[in-house]
Amino acid sequence: MSKKEELSKETIEHISKLALLDLTEEEKEKLSKQLGDILNYFKKLDDLDTTNVKPTTHPIDGLKNVFREDIPGESLSNEEATKNAQHKKDGYFKAPRILKE
Repeated sequence: MSKKEELSKETIEHISKLALLDLTEEEKEKLSKQLGDILNYFKKLDDLDTTNVKPTTHPIDGLKNVFREDIPGESLSNEEATKNAQHKKDGYFKAPRILKE
């Protein structure tokens, strides 16, 4: 991408379709510019001289396993977990469909 280049309309429509977003034309224009600016900013990293920078596997040296012991505990009953749910059906949380046909 060159300086101040925006993403194409087709690219923005493809991204919005993948993200299941219905965008207006104004939002598509704005998003095109914003994503173009972000990508152009990351391209600046290509100009950095990193020949003397050692690769790292983790930013904190000497970090040990910090996992806690897995101890089973009491959990909520189904009724208690769903008692404040606005939408429920047959003892489960009911949520809107997110995938389109």
